[in-house]
Amino acid sequence: MKRGILVGVLVIVVAVVGYFVIGKISTNLQNRSMEMDAELASIDSTVIEIFEPTILFGMVVDSMVVIEDHIKRNQNLSSILEGYNVSNLKIHQLAISSKSVFDVRKMVANRKYTMICYPDSMRTAKAMIYEPSPSEYVVFNLDDSVSVEKVEKEVVVVEKELAGIIEMSLAVSMSDLGASPQLTNDFVDVFAWQIDFFRLQKGDRFKMIYEEKQVEGEAIGIGKIKGIYFQHFGNDYYAYYFDQGSGIDYFDEKGNSLRKAFLKYPLDFTRISSRYSGNRFHPVQKRWKSHRGTDFAAPRGTPIRSVGDGIIVEARYSKFNGNFVKVKHNSTYSTQYLHMSKIASGMRPGKKVQQGQTIGFVGNTGLARGNHLCYRFWKNGVQVDALKIILPPSEPIRKENKTKFEEARDIIKLQLDGIQIPSPIVDMSSTLEKIKES
Repeated sequence: MKRGILVGVLVIVVAVVGYFVIGKISTNLQNRSMEMDAELASIDSTVIEIFEPTILFGMVVDSMVVIEDHIKRNQNLSSILEGYNVSNLKIHQLAISSKSVFDVRKMVANRKYTMICYPDSMRTAKAMIYEPSPSEYVVFNLDDSVSVEKVEKEVVVVEKELAGIIEMSLAVSMSDLGASPQLTNDFVDVFAWQIDFFRLQKGDRFKMIYEEKQVEGEAIGIGKIKGIYFQHFGNDYYAYYFDQGSGIDYFDEKGNSLRKAFLKYPLDFTRISSRYSGNRFHPVQKRWKSHRGTDFAAPRGTPIRSVGDGIIVEARYSKFNGNFVKVKHNSTYSTQYLHMSKIASGMRPGKKVQQGQTIGFVGNTGLARGNHLCYRFWKNGVQVDALKIILPPSEPIRKENKTKFEEARDIIKLQLDGIQIPSPIVDMSSTLEKIKES
């Protein structure tokens, strides 16, 4: 019996010892497992932090030397590459291979270019990238086999809204809101025949919805204006974009076209320095005489556009008119553009021109003092005031397009009406002065 008890005690002792031993082993295994997990986590975190190479114009440039510059006046491709250890043979091969992709003779001063060079003492060029516009770039590869590639950047169209109150002029108000001059010009063209933008009054209000073209988040241009609201002398004007299949046109709420057969102004929005008059004191001849045109002051070289489709009947120089172009639009209307610094290339009698096409550039040739354009308008062979002539409108909304137009109009009007016009900034200093005076 004692032996049985002894065996039993021994079994219990072995069991207890085994329990603790196994527990210890299990704990050690757990600890080791945790250590391994930590090590793996450490390894994983290191793997996640993968080195990402710097990509520029589709090339890895981490170990390269990158130099940015701009084309200098009279600088060409050859003179640039010679400074980066590129042989004359390669330059010649590049000029030949680029003909079908990009004409290197059209590289313009002040445009940006980038050199990607090897990190050697000579800074030998691997590639040159020229950017002719914000939306594209040309890659001149200069490795063993030269090649040229033109790449178009992705252009994103973003819808934007703008609203303001006229304090001095539309141009100043829109500029203060960050709008580009092109947006102002497009705005004016929409309402040019309904509103005299040279006689706006302080307090006139406007709202607009337009498209902005962006590349890599930067604005590069203006798309179409989708809708405009303008309050002038207490009257409300609306303009709605709609394409009936013949291109951009704008209509009022009833579907009548806001456009005419001619543009209102032969220049982008500027200022009138002298109006049509039967008796005006001539600044050069120093005598009173009739002035059968409208003078637009503008910087020298400003593009002059034909206000309508037509055929050039004169494009030459004369003693009083200087460089001028005359366009016959149809059997009723003709226009003339005087004192140009130069006539645009290709403008000659018999050439067809389109509405908005550049026909010359502002100057002061002939009997003129400062840079300006004298714009003249004929109706049935008689000179008339171009800014007061009543012209037939373009085609209204066609019957088959009426429902679609009304649906588009209602959506834009609801959006325009929801735009808040910011309150004008009050000049507190002038207000305090008036209080003191009173």
